[in-house]
Amino acid sequence: MYRQEVLDNGVRVVLEPMTAVKSVAIGIWVNVGSRDEREGEEGYSHFLEHMLFKGTRRRSAAQISREIDALGGELNAFTTRETTTFYAKVLGQHLDPAIDLLADLYHHSRLDPKEIEKEKQVILEEIRMVRDDPEDFVQEWHTEQMLGRHPLGRPILGKPDIIQLLTRSRLQTYRQAYYQPGETVIAVAGRMVQKNVLRSLGRAFGRFTATGPATPRHRAPARVHGGLQVSRKRLEQAHLSIGFQGLPVGHKDRYAAHTLNSILGGSVSSRLFLEIREKRALAYSIYSYLAPFSDSGTWTVYAATRPAEAARVVELVRRELGRLRKHVPKQDVMNAKNQMKGSLMLSLESTTSRMCKLARDVLFEGRQTSLNEILAGIDRVTAEHVHRVAGECLAQDCVSLSALGPVTRASVEPAFAG
Repeated sequence: MYRQEVLDNGVRVVLEPMTAVKSVAIGIWVNVGSRDEREGEEGYSHFLEHMLFKGTRRRSAAQISREIDALGGELNAFTTRETTTFYAKVLGQHLDPAIDLLADLYHHSRLDPKEIEKEKQVILEEIRMVRDDPEDFVQEWHTEQMLGRHPLGRPILGKPDIIQLLTRSRLQTYRQAYYQPGETVIAVAGRMVQKNVLRSLGRAFGRFTATGPATPRHRAPARVHGGLQVSRKRLEQAHLSIGFQGLPVGHKDRYAAHTLNSILGGSVSSRLFLEIREKRALAYSIYSYLAPFSDSGTWTVYAATRPAEAARVVELVRRELGRLRKHVPKQDVMNAKNQMKGSLMLSLESTTSRMCKLARDVLFEGRQTSLNEILAGIDRVTAEHVHRVAGECLAQDCVSLSALGPVTRASVEPAFAG
């Protein structure tokens, strides 16, 4: 049973006890991500995420690591285009010290200038690592192509020249602008006594007050731009990213879209996997995925293949898109729905997954969506519904393609133009 509370200062708390598990996951979610960064701030959200682990008034970075290890737990963080999250997973009896540790990081990070200079090098290495991974790089590059100058198209890690110029003062100003009580959600899922957790969270976060004025948000929906971009690089494979318009998180057609994605390339029984990998042996890795945001979304197909086969793979992907726009068999829809329900229920056996769902529901939908409600939404999906979504989303007149590797524009453009 969910329980949602709002502390006097505006911090939202949502809890879900899970009596059948021994662990508990707690996440501190901030409603700010790379899309909220203004020009000259690219990468600030992610950099600040790193810095909160580099020492507080009470703990050094080494002490932070030793404490979570002593609890036998996990402490980590991640930044997305719309949120920044700090979380811990521990045994239920260790929840209080985990709350104390997370609260200390969140409220009292020193943002030591020496540590900032050191962390710049770590972030720059992370950027280089992405650039050296063709699968990661082509998809990041492709997102930038699809969304153009829209803030959602920016790389989460930021730009090297902006990172080099970052100072403690700028980072502190950014934190004060966005790390506000009203923009903070605390989600807890797993083994707990709810009244004890609320008491602990009240002590740790109840006196949290804004240290500066909130920065107004200027979020606007993003539209996918069609087009082709090719980057020649000495690689063994050609890496392809093909994208089109997706749907926002709470869209009425979201269950049909996820069903369609499962049929297209979201599983090992999908059309792309069976046709391109199993039948024709043209790729080892091929899949599709939805990236829903609060107000818009993208839909992407990724494939890696031999350079000589890049055009053929593009042609086959576009052919499958066309087939789905014409007809979606009822049996395919039924199989995809069963796969989705099984995958969902298995994922929600994890306390971390449950914690993430709790927070996302609060941030993006303003309410909790129960498992039964989601399953009912999947059950209501019909072949006609999926076919309509395919016709609307898989439009061939607004497709973007990014190709990375030993390929030329001339070699893939005919297949892309169709």
